Amino acid sequence: MVILEGFIVAVILFVLGIFLYLKQRGQEKVVPKLETRTPFKIEYRDDKSVTISTTIEFRNEGKQSAMIVDAICHPLLPYEQYDGIAVRGKAEREGKPREDDYFEALVLEHQQSVNLIAKVTLTARKNLSLEEALSHMVDFPVEFIYREVGRTPMHFSIARIILTAEELTRLTGVKLIQD
Repeated sequence: MVILEGFIVAVILFVLGIFLYLKQRGQEKVVPKLETRTPFKIEYRDDKSVTISTTIEFRNEGKQSAMIVDAICHPLLPYEQYDGIAVRGKAEREGKPREDDYFEALVLEHQQSVNLIAKVTLTARKNLSLEEALSHMVDFPVEFIYREVGRTPMHFSIARIILTAEELTRLTGVKLIQD
């Protein structure tokens, strides 16, 4: 009986020791630096559409390595809010554009940063020219959704940017009409 009790105590102490060791070692902590993101800029423009982008620094402020497994740029402009423009988003790693919309996973070591790009394509609808459609634009959020993992279980996080009609029309040189 004494041997069994000693074994149980040893297992408990072993598990407690591992827990304390891992707690001291810390976890990953990926932080999007929205306050220092670049202003939106025009990537491409034609008569019916414009693609704009902003660059966001993502920094691992934790004590352990982190992995960004996936990232999605999700602009939220439903037709109920404004139906003159269709929007589409794309997430990219700076300097590594892809045409297939696939986001290649990346590892962020402790205190390392990576720049990710949120691209938004706005396409005029309802037989409107791009200028006509943008002149009636509304503010809308652009969510940068990323899935990360490290010592903690895999989870999704969201970095949200509000793209204002004023910023968009100023960038594209279109006069905003207040409806």
